[in-house]
Amino acid sequence: MTSFTDLGLAPKVLRAVSDAGYTTPTPIQVGAIPPALEGRDVLGIAQTGTGKTAGFVLPMITMLARGRARARMPRSLVLCPTRELAAQVAENFDTYSQHVKLTKALLIGGVSFKDQDILIDKGVDVLIATPGRLLDHFERGKLLLTGVQIMVVDEADRMLDMGFIPDIERIFSLTPFTRQTLFFSATMAPEIERITNLFLSNPAKIEVARQATASETIEQAVVMFRASRRERGATEKRAMLRAVIDGEGEACTNAIVFCNRKTDVDIVAKSLKKHGFDAEPIHGDLEQSQRTRTLDAFRAGAIKYLIASDVAARGLDIPNVSHIFNFDVPGHAEDYVHRIGRTGRAGREGKAVMICEKRDEKALDAVEKLIAKTIPRVDTPASASVTPAPKSPAPEAPAEAEPPRKPANTRGRRGSEDSGDSGRKERRGGKSNEKVVGMGGHLPSFIAMSFDERKTV
Repeated sequence: MTSFTDLGLAPKVLRAVSDAGYTTPTPIQVGAIPPALEGRDVLGIAQTGTGKTAGFVLPMITMLARGRARARMPRSLVLCPTRELAAQVAENFDTYSQHVKLTKALLIGGVSFKDQDILIDKGVDVLIATPGRLLDHFERGKLLLTGVQIMVVDEADRMLDMGFIPDIERIFSLTPFTRQTLFFSATMAPEIERITNLFLSNPAKIEVARQATASETIEQAVVMFRASRRERGATEKRAMLRAVIDGEGEACTNAIVFCNRKTDVDIVAKSLKKHGFDAEPIHGDLEQSQRTRTLDAFRAGAIKYLIASDVAARGLDIPNVSHIFNFDVPGHAEDYVHRIGRTGRAGREGKAVMICEKRDEKALDAVEKLIAKTIPRVDTPASASVTPAPKSPAPEAPAEAEPPRKPANTRGRRGSEDSGDSGRKERRGGKSNEKVVGMGGHLPSFIAMSFDERKTV
């Protein structure tokens, strides 16, 4: 079996890897590190949780150990689709470069431009950024990309989903054509393939898993949901989620609950907390500091349930997630693979349960077609407080057929349908003993009389 010492990494990098407790590289690391160290472009295709980050961080540290950064001209660039993934890559650099003198800067939204400008002005070896914030610095004249020797694009398919491809193309055009490019993606959509053909030169292609497959260590299930009434659908679906979570019992040590919309993230988190679940939301509209605190608390076990939008679906390294609950079937089938990839990592077992409404069945079919597998349907948990739709009572047949009766002409009257003369005599006394339908019990007797009766008063 291959070890890290066989990959050609620098002794100081190997020491950091050993300090981190790793001894055996993953397949994507075995395939990507040697050609990267040779200076070749690399195209890595692998599902989440396979160690892609170390696959480019380790060779970059080895190659950048020689040389010195200049002000405002980073020597390497790592592009990530989200703030969380960028922060995670920065943590990896800190871990593996502890014995090497390298400087880095993290350019993400939600952080002061001034603080980031100070780091760039000093000169950095490694610049880790989201595309939007990187271009903001460039357009302000605070950054030059002409000194980039190594460029990494991480989670490229997520970049495509988030609409960053035009930004990526522009950033490529600002870097030297002699740069080395390391390009990583979980899937190879046609647009991603076009980008790789345009900007990579004879890359070493490493594909460690079939395109868009889920780990075999993840048990998958679908619960089909039908609301009793349309107006009760949202409430009953949240009750279904609670029942599904309860049904996992002690096996569920922690979980991420994915929703398609940010508004649903907040609603579901609030609902779970109301019913005694230790849950917190995370999505793109929250302040970066709050998102970081929430993730740190979830990693530390202080929060048991993380309610998330797809901002948390890609690249986050949370190794011990036991369950994934999909409150919604994702609109893009690829997102399902990335969502459930948060569990069953590094050979561990995990479970993913999805709630599917009737309107989501086409999206479910797309997911099953993508993963080439039928996801088992499971019964609705008995504890789900979902009331079946009420049935209309069947009309009772009359005991004997009777000829239709012509209704009495009650025009001008406000009494019962067949009050007759007795009703009129009672009303002449000023009061009626019968309730007047629709008018309450305070109808003046004069109003209840016919025109002929009023003449006699």
